[in-house]
Amino acid sequence: MHGTGTGLRATSPGGSRPTRRQFAGLAAATVAGSVAACGPNTREPSKPDGVLSGDLLVWTSFTQGPRAEWMEQMARAFEAAHPDVRVTIETFSWPDFYTKWTMGLAAGQVPDLSSALPTHVAELLDVEALVPLDDVIDQIDRERFAAAALTEGQVGGASYSVPLYTHAQVMWYRTDLLEQAGLEVPSTWEELRHAAEVLTTDEVYGLSVPMGSSDMMATRFLNYYVQSAGERLLNDDGSANLTSQAVLDGIAYWVDMYRTTSPEGSINYDVLQQATLYYEGRTAFDFNSGFQISGVQQSSPDLAEYVAAAPLPRLRESDPPYGGETSNTPMIVWEASDMQEEAKAFLLSLYQTEEYIEFLHSVPGGMLPALSDISEDPAYLDDPVLDQFADTVEVIEEAVPLGTAIGMENGPTVQASILTSQGIVERLFQDIVLNGTAVPEAAQAAEEQLNSLFEMAGVEMED
Repeated sequence: MHGTGTGLRATSPGGSRPTRRQFAGLAAATVAGSVAACGPNTREPSKPDGVLSGDLLVWTSFTQGPRAEWMEQMARAFEAAHPDVRVTIETFSWPDFYTKWTMGLAAGQVPDLSSALPTHVAELLDVEALVPLDDVIDQIDRERFAAAALTEGQVGGASYSVPLYTHAQVMWYRTDLLEQAGLEVPSTWEELRHAAEVLTTDEVYGLSVPMGSSDMMATRFLNYYVQSAGERLLNDDGSANLTSQAVLDGIAYWVDMYRTTSPEGSINYDVLQQATLYYEGRTAFDFNSGFQISGVQQSSPDLAEYVAAAPLPRLRESDPPYGGETSNTPMIVWEASDMQEEAKAFLLSLYQTEEYIEFLHSVPGGMLPALSDISEDPAYLDDPVLDQFADTVEVIEEAVPLGTAIGMENGPTVQASILTSQGIVERLFQDIVLNGTAVPEAAQAAEEQLNSLFEMAGVEMED
């Protein structure tokens, strides 16, 4: 999708768009009936242009202290500039955020403005829960954003999300452990397997393989492998792909790595539990974004000098680099809000150059600029962490344009949200590990389950 179609495509070009009622059927089955109960907007429409006033509710998933503090600071500055507005910031983890908004739609309790993940945006577009933000984008200057980042929130020629920052998934490793073992940085999956097995000791795991069904980490790890084989977890017709040979090989690879290089408890790990192992120096390798830098600095500052990143492993040394996953984290304004004018004004205030750079510096290297000119701004580059980890940040920057959010390689789709939010791939892995189910059998069952949910959401897949 490039903003020129007739609406959000949940299938191939020939398919029809799922309706609000069809999607409600899926939500009722998977999130306790949240969207199923979603009725017409009963809140008053936005007030006409004029003096901004009222209570503005903002949800974010900026749980780290510096980012949360920045949002509070921006809220107080906005209140000072607009004395009749009161801004309340509520913060949730990403998994909690998903549950919060799905349940909130049912009860009419959603914010005026919030952060989101690209896959959340796709799902919210499908139930018409967002308002267009082209006016905000144009005030910031559309040309400053990467076209691909805007595309993830575009439907029917309108943009419904504004990218706030970007990052990409890369492979993290400990330089000291590799040096002590006489190992080179792995560039293929088999090299990673060998290095992780060598570095697994009583004190350090080579690589933790997370499979917790409350998060999307196993989906993420599988996606890396599948992308490296030139495939995707969604077929061109919009159906799930969990049974191609490349996917089966990927499942088998990660099951084997779990058994040989990972803590037993990682079968239930979410993203924070997974990252914490690397923060604390208990894993030699991990996959994540630049947030790893601040995590290690805060948890194990003596290890920070040994932290580095490399591109995601490939199947063969001669294979070209690929984009396993890029996240363009956006902000959105909710259709149910009667504070849309205030929400847009507050959103616009977040992009003031000095304040925006301060936001990026709250987690340097973890959040890369969504605005192209800021990447070259001397004030942005003047940061000791960015200077110390310049080579690592460059690896992330080079990965950003190569990838998309999982399942959104062809634009926003409902399937991408279902794929990453329902824990089906995670339970696939747990079934294999805990019950001894054969890989092909578990994969077939999970694929059928995903396709069933896609159909409940109104997706029409070609035969």
